[in-house]
Amino acid sequence: MAFLSSTSSISRYYIEGKFDDSIMDNLQTGLKKHSIPEIENEFGEVSAGWAPFENPYKPDFNKYSFGFGTYFLFNLRIDKKSIPSKLIKKHISIEIDKRLEKSGRSFLSKNEKSEIKDLVLDNLMRIIPSVPNIYEVLWNYEESNLFLFTTQKAANELFETIFLKSFNLKPIRLFPYTMIEKKSKLSDQQKDIIYNQSSLNYLK
Repeated sequence: MAFLSSTSSISRYYIEGKFDDSIMDNLQTGLKKHSIPEIENEFGEVSAGWAPFENPYKPDFNKYSFGFGTYFLFNLRIDKKSIPSKLIKKHISIEIDKRLEKSGRSFLSKNEKSEIKDLVLDNLMRIIPSVPNIYEVLWNYEESNLFLFTTQKAANELFETIFLKSFNLKPIRLFPYTMIEKKSKLSDQQKDIIYNQSSLNYLK
């Protein structure tokens, strides 16, 4: 678990907005509505959603808690199927040989080969299990701070999309500029001085 590890990769977010009513009700509703599907999609390459911190392989937010003190803690789980290219090549070759033997021909058309490739991919996608990737989410609601324990671009993009859909709150990833804008207590004039100075340094 990255959260309990001595070394972690972390993306920091500012959460823009607050819930209009019950925090816990809104949070539980969003987590349950967009939790990772318990039944794996046979043909889906990627499946993503929330899962409990205590048991990421059992997406049951009625059984497992997500509130710990003043923090909310849960997981983003991304299940992905990855088919090795050599395995695809092997099965395509086998299917081509079968088709040639059955038809008595010595070659197949481009469309037939494309059809075989699609068939092989569908068959392999159905039988190959997904590999789960789990990323902890630690959210301090009162201070609008959130930590996602990964810096992977694809995981960050999925997190931002699912979070907005789940809670109707916008996660803004904190870089130097966004930290100045969202987290600093600088005046607008002081912010403008920093931005202008940074622009001049960039143009040098």
